[in-house]
Amino acid sequence: MVRKIEHIGIAVRDLEAANELYESLLGVKPYKEEAVESEGVVTSFFLTGESKVELLEATTADSPIAKFIEKRGEGIHHIAFEVEDIYEEIKRLKAAGFRILNEEPKKGADNKLVCFVHPKSANGVLVELCQEAVSS
Repeated sequence: MVRKIEHIGIAVRDLEAANELYESLLGVKPYKEEAVESEGVVTSFFLTGESKVELLEATTADSPIAKFIEKRGEGIHHIAFEVEDIYEEIKRLKAAGFRILNEEPKKGADNKLVCFVHPKSANGVLVELCQEAVSS
């Protein structure tokens, strides 16, 4: 079950410049910057009420964000929904006919387990499901 919009991911060419722009726009500083080496990105998070804005800058030319910007330019990359049980949601969505991009959740930024629903299954929108990772 979806709890809320967790964050909106925005692909940017220059994280430092985008941080300045969004600080001015939102009136708050980012609370966290984090590299996600497996995805070839560095991210920055802004808290906006109960949801967040995540800025994503590519760190490698072959990362999904670099390819996205090359094809479409900067802008909204994905919308993320917080779920109660990511494993159950993957099963439920697969049974409902959605195309899941990663069958097993993987570690994402901001201490989350994540998986993605293909945009062709969601009216052209890349959907991320995320759940707080349990620390061991």
